[in-house]
Amino acid sequence: MSDVVISNIQRKKILECIASGKRLDGRALDEYRKIEVEVGISKNAEASVRLRLGKTEVLAGVKLGITEPYPDAPDEGTFMTNAELHPMASEYFEMGRPRIEAIELARVIDRGIRESGFIDMKKLCIKEGEKVWQVFLDIVALNDDGNMLDAAGLAALIALGNAKMPKFNEEEGKIEHELTEEPLPLNHEAMSFNMTFHKIGNQIVVDVGPEEEAVSDYRLSIAVGDDNGKPRITAMQKGKEGAISSEDMEKILKLVEVKWKEMFPKVKEYVFGNGK
Repeated sequence: MSDVVISNIQRKKILECIASGKRLDGRALDEYRKIEVEVGISKNAEASVRLRLGKTEVLAGVKLGITEPYPDAPDEGTFMTNAELHPMASEYFEMGRPRIEAIELARVIDRGIRESGFIDMKKLCIKEGEKVWQVFLDIVALNDDGNMLDAAGLAALIALGNAKMPKFNEEEGKIEHELTEEPLPLNHEAMSFNMTFHKIGNQIVVDVGPEEEAVSDYRLSIAVGDDNGKPRITAMQKGKEGAISSEDMEKILKLVEVKWKEMFPKVKEYVFGNGK
C-alpha cells in the first residue's frame, strides 16, 4: 500500500528476477508467505486478532453497538469498516486524517465481506425499524512489508469468525460489558477471502513485498468464495495506473482458481477453527 521509493538498479534487479520466474526472497511467483495468527489480543473487544503474513503485521478487532437501522433496510443490522495506517507501520504512512490508502483498504475489505453475504444482517435485528446491532470492524497496520490488503482481509475474517455477541439488557435498552457464548451470526457457506495479484513485467505475482509492489504496473484484488466446489467471485478492485489486458485477465482468473483450491480450506480453518 505504501509509496516505496527504490533505485533504478534495484528495480532492474527485481524485474529480471521476476522475468526468470524467481523472486528475491526465493519464493515462487504464486507462493504466499507464512501466516501466523494470534486471537484474543484485546479483552475489551468482541473479538481481536493479530495476523502476520511474512513480516507484514496487522491487528483486527470487532465491536458491536446498538443503532437505528437504515430506512431502506429496517430489519437488518449495519456494518462498518475502518482502517488505520500509522507511521509506526511504515515510514510512508502519515499521522492525521486517513489518506486514500487507508480509505481504499477499508472499502476493499468491507466490500468483499458485505457483497459475499458473510454476515447475516437480518439476524442482527432487535426490533424492526427501531433497533439493530451495528458491527464495527477496526483494522490497524502494525508493520507494512507488502500485501497489506490480503493480510488485513484475512485478519478481518478471523476476527468476525471469533466474535461473540455481547449481552443486551432489553429492559434498560443497553449493552452490558459481558459477552455471551452466542457467535456473531454468519453465513459460513458465504465466506469469501481476498487475493491480490500484481502485474510485474510480463508476470502475474501474488503476495508481493514492498519493493515488488513499487515496481508493479497494476494490482487486482479479488474476493473469492465457494460455489459448490468452484470459486465464486464476490468483489473486485483494481489499483494503480496500468491497464489490464484480456490476456492478463485470463491469466489472473486461471490463477484465482488454482490458488483458491489451495488456500480456501486453510482460510476456512483459520476463520472457524480459532486460527489454529
